[in-house]
Amino acid sequence: MENLRKYLVNEFSGLGKYERIIFPSILLFIFILSVIIKDNIIAVISAIFGISYTILAGKGRVLCYYFGLAGTLCYSYISFRNGLFGNLALYMCYYFPMQILGIFKWQKHLKSDSREIIKTKLTVKSRLVYFITALFLTIILAFLLTALEDKNPVPDAVTTVFSVLGMLFTVKRCIEQWYVWIIVNGVSAVMWLQAYFAGSNCFATVLMWLVYFILAFYFLFVWKKEMKEL
Repeated sequence: MENLRKYLVNEFSGLGKYERIIFPSILLFIFILSVIIKDNIIAVISAIFGISYTILAGKGRVLCYYFGLAGTLCYSYISFRNGLFGNLALYMCYYFPMQILGIFKWQKHLKSDSREIIKTKLTVKSRLVYFITALFLTIILAFLLTALEDKNPVPDAVTTVFSVLGMLFTVKRCIEQWYVWIIVNGVSAVMWLQAYFAGSNCFATVLMWLVYFILAFYFLFVWKKEMKEL
């Protein structure tokens, strides 16, 4: 138990002065608002785990993946209940095993002093290849999801394919992940907002994606600043 306590203290120690105030406040706000509007409890839990994952991933902490695994299970259930089968397949067949892989990959590339990951970036050629491939697969998946009577095939296809790319970049510790997450999080926020107005009891999920969207910009700035200083 003492070793677990020390591990958790070390993992959260990387948060800055303002981050220690702002990020818990965001989680508390989502929880209180969700209770007030009587949101789905699974959606609330998913949002809390998901935002915690994003914050810790942005700080380069391996602990993020444990929150990610729990959040993946919750979000998969929500996707299933709302007929978003592309997202369901993405989270259970890709995110879950990739997060387990991420734990082992990140542990091999930690700074000895801060225990944060060593950050990387792609070449211009690699960026172009990845983007063209993702665009091509998105078009194919959109047609497939339409045939399967997905409720929102185009946004579902975009978020599914680019999430695969984003998770790959995350495990590879690439700064380009944040550009991808900006796209994914923005489209996902709109998609879930539409689901909410259509009668789905998932406002916490809408808030979760909006917070993800903001955090992606924040950590893009943080990573850029840190990598310039190297």
